[in-house]
Amino acid sequence: MNIIKHLVIVLILFINPSLKAQKIFTKVGTITFLSETPMEDIHAKNHQVVCVIDTETGEMQWSALIKSFSFEKALMQEHFNENYMESDQYPKAIFTGAITDNKVNWSIDGAYQVEVTGKLEMHGTTQDISVPATITITEGMISTSSTFIIRPEDYQIDIPKVVRQNIAEEVSITVSAELKKL
Repeated sequence: MNIIKHLVIVLILFINPSLKAQKIFTKVGTITFLSETPMEDIHAKNHQVVCVIDTETGEMQWSALIKSFSFEKALMQEHFNENYMESDQYPKAIFTGAITDNKVNWSIDGAYQVEVTGKLEMHGTTQDISVPATITITEGMISTSSTFIIRPEDYQIDIPKVVRQNIAEEVSITVSAELKKL
């Protein structure tokens, strides 16, 4: 199935070469999250994050499989997937949005501070979010990063009272990616 998807993308690029200069992507972006409480810190990483950005419009989409988050302790990962994120029922987190004021000059080296606004869908719930981000261009290489806070309750993620003191009410999320032209 993946070969078919890649073949379709390649065919589209050859049919419409103007698309090639407008889209950048990665399949190996990273999302980390950190829940800090006096009882314990919970940290997880996901290195299988897909991101596509249209450099002409600033529109973007990020997608991550929930089961791809890895934890220090296997039991944490099991509870995360089965009890909190219900990843069999809600397998992905998806952000769809755009750079609010796309003043990035994609052909000039520099670090561009931008605001990204869109919709974050997770655990069957969609919320509007607006977050600061940095887009860095160095010798044609493009990277992006952002750190922001979410509240699990905003995404209908129920935390049982018995472990409530172990999980922060606000969780720090960091996304980053190095992108290349399609």
